[in-house]
Amino acid sequence: MKYFLVGIKGTGMSALAQILDGLGYEVEGSDKPDHFFTEQALVDKEIKIYEFNKDNIKEDMIIIQGNAFKDTHEEIVRAKELGLKIYSYQEMVGKLTKMFKTITIAGCHGKTTTTAMLSHVLKNITGCNYLIGDGTGDANKDNEYFALEACEYKRHFLSYTPYYAIITNIELDHIDYYKDIDDVVSAYQEYAKLAEKMVIACGDDPYTHTIEVNVPIFFYGLNEDNDIIAKNVEYSNEGTSFDVFIEDNYYGHFDLPLYGKHMLLNALAVIGVCYYERLEAKEVAKYLKTFKGAKRRFKEKVIGDIVTIDDYAHHPTEVKVTIKGARQKYPDKEIVAILKTHTLSRTKEMAQEFADALNLADKAYVMDVGVDREEIGYDDVTCQVILDKLDNGEYINLDMADKLLKHKNAVLIFMSSKDIYVLQNKYEELLEKSMKN
Repeated sequence: MKYFLVGIKGTGMSALAQILDGLGYEVEGSDKPDHFFTEQALVDKEIKIYEFNKDNIKEDMIIIQGNAFKDTHEEIVRAKELGLKIYSYQEMVGKLTKMFKTITIAGCHGKTTTTAMLSHVLKNITGCNYLIGDGTGDANKDNEYFALEACEYKRHFLSYTPYYAIITNIELDHIDYYKDIDDVVSAYQEYAKLAEKMVIACGDDPYTHTIEVNVPIFFYGLNEDNDIIAKNVEYSNEGTSFDVFIEDNYYGHFDLPLYGKHMLLNALAVIGVCYYERLEAKEVAKYLKTFKGAKRRFKEKVIGDIVTIDDYAHHPTEVKVTIKGARQKYPDKEIVAILKTHTLSRTKEMAQEFADALNLADKAYVMDVGVDREEIGYDDVTCQVILDKLDNGEYINLDMADKLLKHKNAVLIFMSSKDIYVLQNKYEELLEKSMKN
C-alpha cells in the first residue's frame, strides 16, 4: 500500500510525509505548482510531488486529505469513486500518537519552537520521532518518544493520545472558529484531559490555572508559585542564561542561544519533560545550547550593516515578542517591522493589538492581507485597519521593495505565516546589488 497526501506541501502534511517515509512506508503527494519552503525536505527524501490531477489517484493508495482541501477536490472525488480509505491529517497523526510515548505541544504561541527544541534535545540524548509545524518531521520505529506540535484550530488536537500534554499559553485566536476566550479555554480543558501521565503548562499564563485534569499538572515560568522556575536570569546579546529549580530542588544551569522571555519559557517546558523523564541536567543543557531554532523563527541574514529576520509571527503577541527579541540582540540598530497578516477575521478583530505590537518598532510596514479561505462578513477588511493605528507606518507590496533601501544600520523583521519571504528576497537582492554599485 502507498500513502498519498493531498496538499503535501503544507507544513503539517510535509512533516507527516517525512514521518511515514521514515517508518518505511511508500509516500507520494500532490499540491499546487507554487514554490513553498517545505519542498526541499521532501525532495531530500526523494518523496515524489505531483501537481493536482485526479489521475494521480490509484487503486492501491491510502489517501491523507490536507485540511485546506474540501471533499469536492478532484483527487478526493476520485478517491471516493475508487472506494479508497481517506484519513484527515489529524486522524492519521492520531494513529501515530498511539504507537509511541507522545509529547504533544499546544498553545497559541511557541508550540513550533518548543516542539523543535524538545525534539532536538531528545533526539540527541535518547532518540525521538518528531512532527514540527515548520514542515519538518522524522521517525524511526525503534524510538520511544514522539514530539508532536498539536494545533488547537477546530479542536484538531483532540484527535491525539498524549503521554505528556504541554500547554505553552492560552489566548484568543482563530476567531473564525472560536466564539470567545471561554470557548478556547474549554478546548484546552478537553485537550489536557487526554494526557496519560501529566500536563506541563505555563504557570505565568492566567488561563492555564483554570484547567482541571485527571493526572498531575506542573506549572513552569518565572513566578515563584510555579513548580518549574527559572531563576538568576540574564538576558544579553549572546542569548539567555538561567538556573532551573523544580519542586524547590536545583536541577541545573542552562545557556540558551535565543532571545526574549518567550524563548526562555519554551525552554522551561522542554526542561520539565526532561526532568520528569529522569534525564541528566548536564545532557539537557548541552543540547539546549546547540539548538538553532525552528524554520522561519527569527532566521537572520547579515548584509553589510543590515540584518534581515524571517519570522512566522502572525498573531499580535508573536509580533511583539519578536520585535522585543530583536531589540535584545541588536540594541544599537533601527528596528523595522514588516507584517503580512493572514485571515481577514484576525486582521479586523486584532487590528489594535497588531498596531500596538508594531509600534514597538521604530518603523512599520504592512502588506495586503493574505487570504486562502472564505470568511463570511469580512469582505471589506483590508490592511488599512492596522495602518490607521500606527505611529510611523506605511503600506508596502511586492513591487515596493525599494522602499526599504532607505534604512541604514537596521534590523528588518519580515513577519507572516505566509509568503512574506518573497518580499524579503526581493529586498535582499536589491540591497546586495546597491552595495556593489
